[in-house]
Amino acid sequence: MTELHDLTALEQAQAIRDGATTSAELVEHYARRSDALDPVVGAFITRTDDLALEAARRYDDTVAAGSDPVSPLQGTVVPAKDLVFVAGVRCTLGSVAYDITPFGDDHVVTRMREGGLLITGKTSTPEFGLPCYTEPAVAPPSRSPWDLSRSAGGSSGGAAAAVAAGLASAAHGSDGGGSIRIPASATGLVGIKPTRGRISNGPLRDPVGELPHQGVLARTVADAAALLDVLAGPFPDDPFPTPPVERGAFLAAASREPGRLRIGRYATPVIAEAEVDPHVLAVWDDACRLLESLGHVVEDVAPPFGPEQVAGFEAVWSVLALLTPVLPEDEERLMPLTRWLRERGRSVTGIQLAGAVSTMRLLTRMVVGATAGYDVVVTPTLAALPSPVGGLRDDDDPAADFEAQKRFTPFTAPYNITGQPAVSVPLGWPVVDGVMLPVGVQLVGRHREEALLLSLAAQLEQAAPWAGRRPPVWS
Repeated sequence: MTELHDLTALEQAQAIRDGATTSAELVEHYARRSDALDPVVGAFITRTDDLALEAARRYDDTVAAGSDPVSPLQGTVVPAKDLVFVAGVRCTLGSVAYDITPFGDDHVVTRMREGGLLITGKTSTPEFGLPCYTEPAVAPPSRSPWDLSRSAGGSSGGAAAAVAAGLASAAHGSDGGGSIRIPASATGLVGIKPTRGRISNGPLRDPVGELPHQGVLARTVADAAALLDVLAGPFPDDPFPTPPVERGAFLAAASREPGRLRIGRYATPVIAEAEVDPHVLAVWDDACRLLESLGHVVEDVAPPFGPEQVAGFEAVWSVLALLTPVLPEDEERLMPLTRWLRERGRSVTGIQLAGAVSTMRLLTRMVVGATAGYDVVVTPTLAALPSPVGGLRDDDDPAADFEAQKRFTPFTAPYNITGQPAVSVPLGWPVVDGVMLPVGVQLVGRHREEALLLSLAAQLEQAAPWAGRRPPVWS
């Protein structure tokens, strides 16, 4: 028998419009599943089922009155990551040093409300969203529903765990160095980091370096595209707005053929010198052959830069860790990695920070110029299979922890530097020690060309479907 969580987000919304179910029934269904499975997968830091149920009943009243939906996803369940503010809801930033209740919404949450989405909670994130694993002191670790001994990745690990385990229709995430694409790969989801400025970071989250992007996680390309439609669009106070697109443009792109594309490919790690796991390389190579079979031209290209260019990114990342204000008496309550990064940030001089940001802008010109002749660039998303819980974390040696993270995810951060759109799609499912594990492939597009990426991702999904795959915790 098909359960509500077996339906895609778009199918759920259609069922609500058809009267086959209600938004309130969907919230209650996911609340029961979260009661049972959240302690297993570690998806939420804070749950807000009651608030979501109140909103769901209001939406159900509008459906009964015959009103048109405000979006194709109206009435579906989409939690927010605990790095953004939801008015009246506890926010921890993934830290025991924070427990605040904001008075207002972040702009991305405003878009969620305007689109009729139901926020059933704040999903788990590591402290300040800094590492690529989600193991905060404020909550249990976020685990991959495919293998509970492995991490769901980070920093949007809770969001990915929620969607992959069937605790939400889709999820909001954010990405400063791969934090949507990493957990998407680790949990078998579609993860979209859009063009810088496509989704507002306002009113508080446009820090130096412009690395963080708001984005989406979903089980299908169409669901991800529909959610991107809801969240996209500038606000008057945005410093880096992208031109608005026609309503529904991204969902429309997901049902459109991309045409014959010229695609560049590389699998040489960029951020660190690392060995790429043979399973990962095989999935990437198979994806390239699949692209060729679909009529695209696939050519080898050089990686955008090498590890020798990464010092500027690290300087900015350390300063970002320091920019989150912490009371002096709370510094010792922070995670060892956070304290180490903040100490590094204190050592960065003004001229060093200015030089680092300038270098990143020069790198952006170089990278974008070097691949301007290609419609898309394809890389592995990660260099390795999903990491065991605790496998990257090293509280005794935060420097080693940071280096292990760089080796694990050497392909994603370059496109936070450039601000280009990038999507991770689950194209590989190797069986390792008797367990099926998801492996993502990263598609990178030109600035403001999310629609083309979505068309290509949907074409790949049709050729190698993944939505019917279910992790062991699903039933």
